[in-house]
Order: sequence, then C-alpha cells, then structure tokens
Amino acid sequence: MQPTAQAAHPVILCADDYGMSAGVSQGILELAMARRLSATSAIVTMDRWAEDGPRLRTVRDRIAIGLHLNLTVGRPLGVMPRLAPDGALPSIGAVVKASVGGRLDRAELEAEILRQIDRFSAVTGCVPDHIDGHQHVQALPGVRTALVAAISRRFGDGMPPLVRTPADDLRRIFGRPGELVKAAGVAVLSMGFARLLKQRGIPTNRGFSGFSAFDERTDYAREFRAAAATMGPMHILMCHPGHADADHPRGDPVVARRAQELATLRDEPGLPDLIWHAERSFGGPAIDWNKPGDQ
Repeated sequence: MQPTAQAAHPVILCADDYGMSAGVSQGILELAMARRLSATSAIVTMDRWAEDGPRLRTVRDRIAIGLHLNLTVGRPLGVMPRLAPDGALPSIGAVVKASVGGRLDRAELEAEILRQIDRFSAVTGCVPDHIDGHQHVQALPGVRTALVAAISRRFGDGMPPLVRTPADDLRRIFGRPGELVKAAGVAVLSMGFARLLKQRGIPTNRGFSGFSAFDERTDYAREFRAAAATMGPMHILMCHPGHADADHPRGDPVVARRAQELATLRDEPGLPDLIWHAERSFGGPAIDWNKPGDQ
C-alpha cells in the first residue's frame, strides 16, 4: 500500500463483524493490538457477544469500537412481528424489497436499534463510537429514519456516534476495479442518507470503499490496494478479517475469504503509518468526530 495524495487524511480502516464467531473476534483483536486497524464494528445479537464484547475494552485505546447493526442474520434481541414474525431475521434481499416498497415499520425498527445500542453499552461499558450496518442495512430507506430517531432518543443533545454512509463519489467508484455493480447499487440505495445525517447533526464519512465478491480465488492484497487507491477525506475502508473456525454462522458469504484478508492486513508493508488511529486512554470518552484530530 503506497502513500497517496490523501495522506493528510488517513483512511479509517474498519473491520466489520466482530462477535460473529470466535475466529473473527480473535483475528480482529490481533490486528488491533498490532495497530493495523482503525476501528471495528460489533454484532451484538450473536451468542458470542457476551464473551467477546468485554475483550474490546483491551483495545479501546487503539481503535474506535462501534455497533454493527444487524437486521439480516440470526435473531433480533426483541420481538419484531413485522420484520421477523417467526423470530428469525430475514435475508438482505427481503429487507431491501420491504424498504423499497415502504413496508418497514419505523417504530419496530427503532425499538430494535435501541436494544442493540443498549446491549453494546451494557457489555462494553461504553457507548459506541460509530454505527454501521451488517450488509449496509443502516442506509436503507425506512431503516435510516429509524436509526436517526434512535440516535436522537439515546444521545439527545450529547455527542452522537459517527454513522457510516456506504456510498462514494461515482467517479471514485468507477476508478476502482472490482465489485462496481455492488458499490454503485448500494450508492443508489443510499441516496439522501448523508444529507439526512448532516441535517440532524450526526457525523458521517465522506468516502467509502471495500466492496468485494469475497471470492477466495481473487488476490485480496490486490483488491485491498485498489480499494485504497482513490480516497477522499474522512474515508472509511471496510474489511472482513478473521481466523477460520467451526462456529461461523451458516450462509456467511465472507467465510472463505476471512483468513486471506487477515493475512494481508497483518503483512501489508507500512499499513500502520497510513491509517487513522484512536488516541485516548482505555477509559477515555467516545471519539468526537468533529474534532480535526479525530478525523
């Protein structure tokens, strides 16, 4: 990974899916300790969260830790008769269809989002530095309004978490080889999200990359460098590292690639010097994303 013209604005390298399995959590902790990550986003609805969540306290002086809102894998934390009538969360395809069709129940979603925020805080002992979503659900119409309402209720006039916008300038998207269709599709579904966040005074990123087909036959090191080649300020690059293990949820499309991503991020020359790092004590406050030093 070579320094770019955006070196004055180091990329926020965020590992998604902490808490999904023992191997994923362990791999992310190893990268955090080696200062090879900027942030991680945790799924709090999985059985492992009670065991893995407290371990994030050991790296809170090195990385931002946030909530990976989950509405598509496993079970919700509470009853959701509209979204999960049988107790199981639907597929991302079903959620997208309900979103586009205007069939999502805002009150039901807001209640589940609040449960997940509170579950994060109860286990880690701190509020999330940021919030994003598994399979980018946070940006979908219907979900986004529920998320903004939940943040307003839980954080009030205090400092809100950064909320990830999974979209980028189309010129930058098409300047990267790889999953152009997926990146452009998510950008379309995310239209208006950044504007809504700005109107409500919620900080967000101004660039995003890291889309992938998660094909283990594709060299992740090359894909990673392409994702980092064209970036704007306050740019988030997502990744999905982890060790292979037996307790991985069924149907996870990333499982075959996680070890390869872990190896690349562990060995990539110069990576710690090119990414953003949290600067706080273990018990310090949440990150203020509006301060220049925190961007």
